[in-house]
Amino acid sequence: MQFGIFSVGDVTPDPTNGREPTEHERITAMVTLALKAEEVGLDVFATGEHHNPPFVPSSPTTMLGYVAARTSRLVLSTATTLITTNDPVKIAEDYAMLQHLAGGRVDLMLGRGNTGPVYPWFGQDIRMGIPLAIENYALLHRLWREDVVDWEGRFRTPLQSFTSVPRPLDGVPPFVWHGSIRSPEIAEQAAYYGDGFFANHIFWPKEHTQRMVGLYRQRFEHYGHGRADQAIVGLGGQVFMRRRSQDAVSEFRPYFDNAPVYGHGPSLEEFTEQTPLTVGSPQQVIDRTLGFREYVGDYQRQLFLVDHAGLPLKTVLEQLDILGEEVVPVLRKEFAAARPAHVPDAPTHASLKVAAETVPVSR
Repeated sequence: MQFGIFSVGDVTPDPTNGREPTEHERITAMVTLALKAEEVGLDVFATGEHHNPPFVPSSPTTMLGYVAARTSRLVLSTATTLITTNDPVKIAEDYAMLQHLAGGRVDLMLGRGNTGPVYPWFGQDIRMGIPLAIENYALLHRLWREDVVDWEGRFRTPLQSFTSVPRPLDGVPPFVWHGSIRSPEIAEQAAYYGDGFFANHIFWPKEHTQRMVGLYRQRFEHYGHGRADQAIVGLGGQVFMRRRSQDAVSEFRPYFDNAPVYGHGPSLEEFTEQTPLTVGSPQQVIDRTLGFREYVGDYQRQLFLVDHAGLPLKTVLEQLDILGEEVVPVLRKEFAAARPAHVPDAPTHASLKVAAETVPVSR
């Protein structure tokens, strides 16, 4: 099982002292977190894509290319790549290039985004979000698998005898996770292609996540990719830890109360009771995370959000130390012991290359 962190790259004032980092400070902090993730033994670093304040990661491939040059083992991913407002041709070329530069240590999560104004900024209509996601990915999927593509669709100019360059490393496209919080159409899309499904798992109660993952698993099996429990599932989640749970709660409370995504709403206690947000001791994070398996089944990737809401870099680095030293080793052992032999690991470039050499590509 893969464990890692993802960052949405928000530039948020620290509510305890009012200091707001500069964009430069926030960008370099994200790189520092990626390097720290590899240092403490995590598997994945993922960055969001945003084109509006208060966020800075507008160019994920630029950041991930820089991180690739400074790491040797870390899988580099996104959280998410906007399949609706990015041109599929540019996605195909950018991530194939990154894949070559990173020696295959690349996958990506596709999503529609959660900021309405971004659509007209890139010439699109938010009311077409789902059709855009479906059509654009159908083209992206072909661009990585066919050397010459003829294409005519609804949302972009036709392609005639087009070849996307560079071609994917070793002829193996980056693995794709389809990320969604609330859209069953995206779970269906992931299942149709046999791709991964990533449930953000931050804002909604477990029953909602259970329904979405259950739909994806059912349709994955329907399309003949394997048994439902062999479908490739990832979960997100936010944690904040201190040795004593009461210290974690008191320290995190002002950050939660003023967070740009969920602040000024339900109390911290209500939110942690109703959603997977975990604020407490390392053991509480371990217990809560192990409990996710009870309602989504065995899954392949767990990403934690640790740097949101104005938390200072020093504090976030302390969170990564705790994850790497105390939490993830236990989770690895416990998840591995419970996983049936027929449930696959998270795909990597190496495993996909072996599969491509032995199994004909379908769809």
